[in-house]
Amino acid sequence: MPEPAALGFRMVERRVASLDRVFQALADPTRRAMLRRLALSERSIGELAAPFKMTFAAASKHVKVLERARLVRRRIEGRSHFCRLEPAPLAAANGWLRFYERYWTEQLDALDAALRAEDAGAVISSGKKGANT
Repeated sequence: MPEPAALGFRMVERRVASLDRVFQALADPTRRAMLRRLALSERSIGELAAPFKMTFAAASKHVKVLERARLVRRRIEGRSHFCRLEPAPLAAANGWLRFYERYWTEQLDALDAALRAEDAGAVISSGKKGANT
């Protein structure tokens, strides 16, 4: 039986690989647009392909990337393939990004404080010049 530490490492490794697949899938603007349409409702692959004037085969390749990332689930009805959004992987990616939100917020707050201090200094110095003239 594997050591508990090894099992924990494998779980983390799988989570990281899963997150990598999500970001890889989201890196393509066509796939992001497909996800946006799927957020509204289930769509056939033909419907997903239509706005891009691409073939079913090309759209299906994009859907396969989305499926590997577990962002989409495909249902087959006869000859029709229907896709629906699976939001859980997006929530995991959002959680990863939110960790860095604190950093962005701190940086933007520091920039805001520096700009306010600069503006306050400019107002004070312009007020002094006006008083002396």
